[in-house]
Amino acid sequence: MHARAINMKTGLVAAAVAVLLLIGAGVAYATGGDSSTQPTGDNIDRAKSVALDHTNGGTVTETEVEDEEGYYEIEVTRDDGSQADVHLDRDFNVLTTSADNESPDDGHESDKNEPNDD
Repeated sequence: MHARAINMKTGLVAAAVAVLLLIGAGVAYATGGDSSTQPTGDNIDRAKSVALDHTNGGTVTETEVEDEEGYYEIEVTRDDGSQADVHLDRDFNVLTTSADNESPDDGHESDKNEPNDD
């Protein structure tokens, strides 16, 4: 009887650990995992090239594979500081391009339009 209780507790602990691992994996997947790790390889290089051609240049600042809006998402920062997310399908066709709402100076863009109090 005592061995059965220990086996039951061991089973419950194992189940709890499994649930925690699954939750952690789900959170990592939902947040894109480690943001310092970027996809690499010939396909991502081609996706970057297509995105840069589409935005008429700039710098690729982030890449994502199997994005919810397309197979590839390439974030491009243009020379003027604006950002665009270019979404491509598996065949490197541009699906959509959306402007990123982050301003180049951390959200102080509206300060430029306010009158001076001199």
